[in-house]
Amino acid sequence: MPRKGARSKSEVKRVPITEARSRVGAIVKSLRRGEYVVLEKDGVPVAGMMDIEEFEDYLEVQDPKIQAYIRKSRAEHRSGKSFPAENLVPELEHVAQSVSIRQARLKA
Repeated sequence: MPRKGARSKSEVKRVPITEARSRVGAIVKSLRRGEYVVLEKDGVPVAGMMDIEEFEDYLEVQDPKIQAYIRKSRAEHRSGKSFPAENLVPELEHVAQSVSIRQARLKA
């Protein structure tokens, strides 16, 4: 699932697990703002937390099918088979106009 918007460099907060238990609501709010939280036990990092949308993106990219698609897309881009997105809009408008003309002819 794509993220709502690009994030700037996120802050990483380190929080002891005992403190996190009593501040879970505030921690979740900070995750929604793009921050990361590392939970520590006796000063040792044991877990990391991030916003669910970013986590879903992470899981999606771990899928071997998605990884293969990304490799294929990168190879096509390097070989010149891609073009800037702004070039696509005029092409789509041209196709839509052609379809409209054909439909009008068929109705006449």
